[in-house]
Amino acid sequence: MQRNTRQRAAILETLSQLDDFRSAQQIHEQMRTDGETVGLATVYRTLQALSTAGRLDVLVAADGESLYRQCEDSGHHHHLVCRECGKTVEITDPSLEAAMSAIAREHGFTDLDHTLEVFGLCAEHAATATAEVTQAAKDGAAADGGPRA
Repeated sequence: MQRNTRQRAAILETLSQLDDFRSAQQIHEQMRTDGETVGLATVYRTLQALSTAGRLDVLVAADGESLYRQCEDSGHHHHLVCRECGKTVEITDPSLEAAMSAIAREHGFTDLDHTLEVFGLCAEHAATATAEVTQAAKDGAAADGGPRA
């Protein structure tokens, strides 16, 4: 049974205002900016307890650091995560779950538990990346003397 403390309530309030995954240090810094006085160790312990209780999503970054986000969907779900800005979309797809079960059965696995994080570029950053590639191509053509016949 988790106690409802002022610190826990403050951490949950901070998380409710964030829409992407954040590290414990980033959450702690946001709380300090907001005027909350909660120790970093308390933030770490509370995030761990909340994630164990299923109230937070946890994503392990490429460098091994745990990142946290408050769940929008209390049921089983997965995430699409933008590599540039961290924007996260929760996805629930019965056909994906059926595919995962079929793959597991094919290999003799039972009692499944899984998480799936799909990384890519959100629409905004995909448009920016496309514009940058187009501009780079134009700049390269101009440096070469323009298009050749």
